[in-house]
Amino acid sequence: MRFLTAAFLLMTAATTMAADTVLLNQDFRRLASDDVVNLADAYSGKVVLVVNTASKCGNTPQYDGLEMLYEEYAEQGLVVLGFPSNDFMGQEPGTEEQIEEFCRLTYKVKFPMFEKVTVKEGEAHPFFDGLAAAAGTYPTWNFHKYLIGRDGKLITEFSPRTKPYNDKVIAEIESALTM
Repeated sequence: MRFLTAAFLLMTAATTMAADTVLLNQDFRRLASDDVVNLADAYSGKVVLVVNTASKCGNTPQYDGLEMLYEEYAEQGLVVLGFPSNDFMGQEPGTEEQIEEFCRLTYKVKFPMFEKVTVKEGEAHPFFDGLAAAAGTYPTWNFHKYLIGRDGKLITEFSPRTKPYNDKVIAEIESALTM
């Protein structure tokens, strides 16, 4: 009887874990690379901050704050994921190689960056459709942020004007890291 109970609990936990990672169950190519990563496989159990980025935007200096967050909280389980997008006023016109070089040389970005995607409603990559459905909003500009908990569920979103080291962002990240 104990064996059956344990087996049932294990199956239930596995099903729950699989259901909770649906949002992250997306394959993306690393920026300027052929390597493909399944976000659920790579980042399950982590707190994930998803950001649509652009190199020629007034918000581009947020790369500094995003990298600082990544460095400061990575050991506790935070990962920042960048997704370049050219959806807003053509502010990410370069190739993936140019974007990678810009991020690395100008802002010393080490957090994972992925292929250039579309994030605007009606044309968005399915990952951003899922984020928007969970949050109730698509990115409204470059550097929109979505925070996903260790359970794979959306916690909250932050407007592009909200800087990475905003008190609300820090509070939500620290809260998520303790769960």
